Amino acid sequence: MGIVFKQSFKNTLIIYLGFLIGGINTIFLYTRILKDDYYGLVTFVLSSSNLIMPITAFGVHFTVVKFFSSYKTKQEKDTFLSFALLLPLFFALLIGLTWDHFHTWIMSFVAKENQLVESYTPYIYIVAVCCAYFEVFYSWAKVQMQSVFGNLLKELYNRAMVMILLVAVFFNWITKQDFIMYLSYAYILRTVLMMFYAFSLYRPRFRFSLPKNYKEILQYSFYIILAGSASAIILDIDKFMIGGKDTFSKAAYYSVAVFIGSFIDAPSRAMSQILQPLTSKSINEDDTKEVDSLYRKSSINLLLIGGLFFVLVNSNVTELFRIMPAGYAGGEWVVLMISGAKLFNMSLGNNGAIISNSQYYRITLFTGTAMALMVWGLNKYFYYNLNFGTEGLALATLLSIVVFGIFKVWYVKQKLKMFPYTLQSLLILVVITGMFLGFNYWNFAIPTIRFWGFSIDPVVNIIFKSMLVIPIYLSIIYKLKISPQINNLLDKILLRIF
Repeated sequence: MGIVFKQSFKNTLIIYLGFLIGGINTIFLYTRILKDDYYGLVTFVLSSSNLIMPITAFGVHFTVVKFFSSYKTKQEKDTFLSFALLLPLFFALLIGLTWDHFHTWIMSFVAKENQLVESYTPYIYIVAVCCAYFEVFYSWAKVQMQSVFGNLLKELYNRAMVMILLVAVFFNWITKQDFIMYLSYAYILRTVLMMFYAFSLYRPRFRFSLPKNYKEILQYSFYIILAGSASAIILDIDKFMIGGKDTFSKAAYYSVAVFIGSFIDAPSRAMSQILQPLTSKSINEDDTKEVDSLYRKSSINLLLIGGLFFVLVNSNVTELFRIMPAGYAGGEWVVLMISGAKLFNMSLGNNGAIISNSQYYRITLFTGTAMALMVWGLNKYFYYNLNFGTEGLALATLLSIVVFGIFKVWYVKQKLKMFPYTLQSLLILVVITGMFLGFNYWNFAIPTIRFWGFSIDPVVNIIFKSMLVIPIYLSIIYKLKISPQINNLLDKILLRIF
């Protein structure tokens, strides 16, 4: 797990720096510069592109991770990578040539008061194609065991560009209407940067011939098309469906709550960047002991780290909403359910990587499709029929992720005789629950403090409470010796400090 922790630690720092910038964008800039409607419009455009992206990529970014390590000669690798670059191009051109139909389909789901999105649908296509090829080149780098630069572009670059563009809107250098256009240019540049980096790591000699196992590659790509993107797609379906019933401002409010709830997911995203190729390599080499070890260690460590951020987020969420404009308040239940769904997903460890890189990968098409249909149906029932509001969308997400997460754990246990949970997992849940109940229902009695007309007492409260939560949680985990890896990391940190 050495290489996993080394790159995961760097990736985690990058992701949380990205979250810090994203938090500033979400809590302060988006809500005050673009305002509710245009923030909701941006959310709708990006969510729509995320729904189309897996079709454009055709699962090739997973296919690269799955097959690259199985080739032995450079010629075989070059032929495979050349083929991997052409597949998304075929689907991108196909979608582009039929975009009028996609445009009509998108507009058929949009409420009358949200018709301003009509002139922005071409950017949905541009962003989808850019994201598809970015993921392909990112996988290209990951199979070389280099995930940090790609993670920097994926997690930090976008948010930094958004901040720059929001500042540009604030100073009237660009208009709110042009924001999405310039953001799409940023996505194009990101893809180009990732492409050059991937080529610097491994430059193939392009061969316009089919790999000898091209049928297997095409079959795998078809079945894996929704793998790894399922949980993200579910949240994007939520935001997409809001535009069909309510104004884009409601999508903006929901996006903020989802962003806060998703904060705990960063370590999982960081670790998965290197766990995917390692899992694939171990499976290709038939090293079941290593796969089982990665499964259990990733589960326990992600649950432990995610638990800390779950407590931090949910014990401070009310104060966070006090910082934002009044319309964004009241999303505590959404944050709790989304963060709960993320925490459960983290507890699965590298379950998804094991399934998608094993001989049982075909099940991913069923789970991905069924999961999307389940959340779509529950959203229609909770949000449209029962009028549960955005809490209904979050509940649908939570139920879908838990149901199919349990199924995937059962499936790996049945097929591969591997199980991620131990008594230590139960112990962590007890610690997380106790910490959540202990810190969720009170705040420091801090008087109102205003600075430049801005109330900063919620920020002070968040800082003080976090300064209590973090050492108490880590002390308990350290004393209980739940994770040798975490304990070793804490020992090194303490030695450097003292």
